[in-house]
Amino acid sequence: MRHLTEIRWHGRGGQGAKTAALLLADVAFSIGKQVQGFPEYGPERMGAPVTAYDRISDSEIRVHSNIYEPDFVAVVDDTLLHDVDVTKGLKKEGAVLINTDKSKEEILPLLNGYEGKVYTIHARRVCMETLGKYFPNTPMLAAIVKISNVMDWDIFLKEMETSLKHKFAKKPEVLEGNLNALRLAYDAVQ
Repeated sequence: MRHLTEIRWHGRGGQGAKTAALLLADVAFSIGKQVQGFPEYGPERMGAPVTAYDRISDSEIRVHSNIYEPDFVAVVDDTLLHDVDVTKGLKKEGAVLINTDKSKEEILPLLNGYEGKVYTIHARRVCMETLGKYFPNTPMLAAIVKISNVMDWDIFLKEMETSLKHKFAKKPEVLEGNLNALRLAYDAVQ
C-alpha cells in the first residue's frame, strides 16, 4: 500500500455511499491503519447527490479537509455521470469505479476525458443474486478494495464478517447474503 490512499465516493442519498466509506474506515482502523472516513452533506434527502471520503494510511494523517485529488473514485449511481464531474481532480495513475450495467465504451464519453483506469461493476446484479434486494454499497465496497489494493482481501473479508456480525446481530440471516455479495463483487469487477 502507498503511504496514503484517498478515496472519494459519489452516490445518492439512501444508496449507502456514506455507509460504505465509514465501513471501509472502520475495517482499516481495525487492522491498525490510520483512517479518516467522513461524508460531505448537502441537501439531506433521499436521492440527492452525496459525497463521502476515505483516507487510509500506515502513518499519522495530518490533513483534515475534503479530498480534492483522490487516488480512487467510487460512483455508486451511474446517473450521476450526467450531472457531477466525478473525475474532477482524480489522479491519472488512479482509477474510477462505476456501478453500471453499461459497457466501458458507453461510460467513457461521460468521464470528461479522464485518461486513467476505468472499472465497472453491475452492483444490482450482484445484490439481486446474493441479497434479493438492491443495496449497492456492499458490492461497491468489495470492488473498491480490489482495485485500490488498500488492504489484503482476505483480511478485509475477515474483518467485514466481524463488523457485519455486530451490525446484524439481530438479523443473522442477512450476514451470509452480505458476505456472498462481497465475494461475488470482488470477482465481478471489470
